[in-house]
Amino acid sequence: MASEPQLEIIKGAKVLMVGAGGIGCELLKTLALSGFQDIHIIDMDTIEVSNLNRQFLFRQCHVGQSKAKVARDAVLRFRPQINITPYHANVKDPEFNVDFFKQFNVVLNGLDNLDARRHVNRLCLAAEVPLVESGTTGFLGQVTVHAKGKTECYECQPKPIPKSYPICTITSTPSKFVHCIVWAKDLLFAKLFGDKNQENDLNVHSGDADNSSKQMEDVFIRSLDENLEEYGRKIYDHVFGYNIEIALTNEETWRNRKRPTPIYIRDVLPENLPGQNGNLENCTNEGSPVSAMSSLGFKNSQDVWSLAESSKIFLEALRLFFEKRDKDIGNLTFDKDDQLAVEFVTAAANIRASSFGIPMHSLFEAKGIAGNIVHAVATTNAIIAGLIVIEAIKVLKDDCKNYRMTYCLEHPTRKMLLMPVVPFEANKSCYVCSETPLLLEINTHSSKLRDFIEKIVKSKLGMNCPLIMLGSTLIYEVGDDLEEDVAASYNRNLDKVLAELPAPIISGTIVTIEDLQQEFSCNISIKHRQAPDCLDASESIWLTNSSGRFIDGFPTETNR
Repeated sequence: MASEPQLEIIKGAKVLMVGAGGIGCELLKTLALSGFQDIHIIDMDTIEVSNLNRQFLFRQCHVGQSKAKVARDAVLRFRPQINITPYHANVKDPEFNVDFFKQFNVVLNGLDNLDARRHVNRLCLAAEVPLVESGTTGFLGQVTVHAKGKTECYECQPKPIPKSYPICTITSTPSKFVHCIVWAKDLLFAKLFGDKNQENDLNVHSGDADNSSKQMEDVFIRSLDENLEEYGRKIYDHVFGYNIEIALTNEETWRNRKRPTPIYIRDVLPENLPGQNGNLENCTNEGSPVSAMSSLGFKNSQDVWSLAESSKIFLEALRLFFEKRDKDIGNLTFDKDDQLAVEFVTAAANIRASSFGIPMHSLFEAKGIAGNIVHAVATTNAIIAGLIVIEAIKVLKDDCKNYRMTYCLEHPTRKMLLMPVVPFEANKSCYVCSETPLLLEINTHSSKLRDFIEKIVKSKLGMNCPLIMLGSTLIYEVGDDLEEDVAASYNRNLDKVLAELPAPIISGTIVTIEDLQQEFSCNISIKHRQAPDCLDASESIWLTNSSGRFIDGFPTETNR
């Protein structure tokens, strides 16, 4: 039971939550029930069907609505006396600047991506507002406290590249080919050929029929009088055409994202009439695996199929599963050693990638990319939310001696599933909170300013609106308030190599980079580095801090 002084501190606190998803729903509920009276929530996402199994503040009727606003309404039903202010927006929007952050006593993160976490970390440092960071992956989770001058910041230690992906990204807003692979493998393949009773996040209902009862029929169920070619075209049009059109009706989702293009089989294969698929006899050799590629005469697994070729493989692989492996249907799980399964998943991923403007890949590449998605566990989210609130109360009491980084484990260690650790001090080599210079090794005679901005300033350093200076010379700047001729001059610099800029960036120079929105700046010492013959010179880029550690853990060339 909280003491009276502690309750007063809680009631008087102004709290900012960033993220209203899996952790955010649990966190908002816990904050409200713990006595917090003034809570602000930022989240740019809308509610998806796939959220409903763990984000308990949301219901079916809320699909398509703002997470922040619906979460607020749900909590106010059982805590009507408190103030909750929702923002359906991106935390990286200009309105959420340092002055905005300064009004809060503590910031609580429930985000699912590294870029946004780094952005919030920098705003909290500039505003001198403590940050409680968190994350979960399956049964694992962690809560860390970051207070300027008292603990390390979020970026003091390099972060591993995530190998699992939020289900919302997979089902709704893919931006990488691996997202398409996971969608094709874990959702579409599982729905068509796996356990029919297993829960699946694919939309199975069609809006084509006039009769509302028919609209609720499962499109994936094949009717008795439906031949395989008709069934294949129906599935194709549903997942790559109709479902994309439904997604496009949610304008908020695409306000700051590239809109996908619905794809229908009639547009890709207008000649695709009954009887024009592959030759079943080509894949019936005894002892050889069933293969859509063999059936259609495709030989090289390292070729990148066109959209039409991917569509043919998709339809042919689906047909072969039902005609040659019908006894397996209902019990199949994806196996990278199953040739027909890999062909189907590659084709489906390529079609989806084409819809979302993502480069397509070969079967050889797709087989190597295929990885596992780690599904969220509601219980882990609830535990982590409770730990966030505990640390937030310590922050409000200025009880820095008792701050803890706490890790939620899947298996007991020293008979504990929750492992508390004393926070580390700030890393003196951290370029964010200790302002130590970085060293960049790059081929200054062949790398362009565009490469420098995209691969280093934005990708590695996480800046959004960079300003680049060499001494007193401004080399590049972005902003809506720039004069047209000035903006054009900066844009012309983008395709110049570093050594040929108006103020040349060469070995021995020190470049200053600022992000005015984050109120963050850093200095980079430049060292010319000749690219090995096997590499494009612009990709031979090494960025290290003062202790020689690579930023993000690896040199750029190993992540190609």
